[in-house]
Amino acid sequence: MRSLNLDQLRTLEAVVALGSFTAAARQLNLSQSAVSTQISELERRFGVRLVERLGKKAFGTSAGREVIERGQRIAREAEAVEAAMRRHREGWLGRVRVAASITALIYHLPPVIQRLRVEHPNIELVVTTGTTAQVVERILRNDIDVGIVTLPINERDLEVVPIRQEALVAIFPSGIGDIPAKATPKTLGQYPLILEYARAQVRMLIDEWLSTNGAELHPAMEVDNLEAVKRMVMSGLGVSIVPAMVVSGKEATADIVVRPLRPALTRTLAYVQRHDKRGEPALQIVRAELMKLKLK
Repeated sequence: MRSLNLDQLRTLEAVVALGSFTAAARQLNLSQSAVSTQISELERRFGVRLVERLGKKAFGTSAGREVIERGQRIAREAEAVEAAMRRHREGWLGRVRVAASITALIYHLPPVIQRLRVEHPNIELVVTTGTTAQVVERILRNDIDVGIVTLPINERDLEVVPIRQEALVAIFPSGIGDIPAKATPKTLGQYPLILEYARAQVRMLIDEWLSTNGAELHPAMEVDNLEAVKRMVMSGLGVSIVPAMVVSGKEATADIVVRPLRPALTRTLAYVQRHDKRGEPALQIVRAELMKLKLK
């Protein structure tokens, strides 16, 4: 079967919308006979009537209305193809989909995103958040292109490049009296623990660290992101363990006391993408910018 003729679909839509072959011809800058011919060809193609006359007005039949509805979708897609090719013609490099944890997005990605927007406005950047497990799953499904996640990851289909290591620290509310100079699993066991929910990769590292004293410690509260954890601690509801970046610089506050962990605990952020992902120009540029997060 030969391909649908978009011009014929547009003509059908105009005839039914205006209720007249003459008006449609005038709008489309065609002769009335040309409009009639296009409608006749469509009807022969499908083997059903698409237009009926009631009095002096033309109406779409049930079949005609369905052709118009579906034809409008086809027209929108055709216009989208034209727009996409126009962007490529004008230097558009493409779309790159990036996913990261909320913490990485807040504390590491803003300067990267800013540089990309300023230096490469011809790249469309789509940024979303998720846990390490969610990001890895979406990369494997090719729903996103690259991710910034916390190690470890054991997926042979992924390229994994460690980019920076971050210390984790204990945080205490400032008004709870004597706070130890160093936080150990034993000392933290004396306070209500507020931690990220168990599926978070950082939480898994923390649970392993807390168990080093032989005791199984259970959090008094589980929260869905580290920013919420920090707010809970600031309110005096308990203590927590977070990446040092979360409470460094401007994020340091008189309402929180920060202490190093003993033994020390770190997390490693990594860049991940599928091994078989094509290295198109836009992806190569975004990858190079993300690699600048790597500590020397």
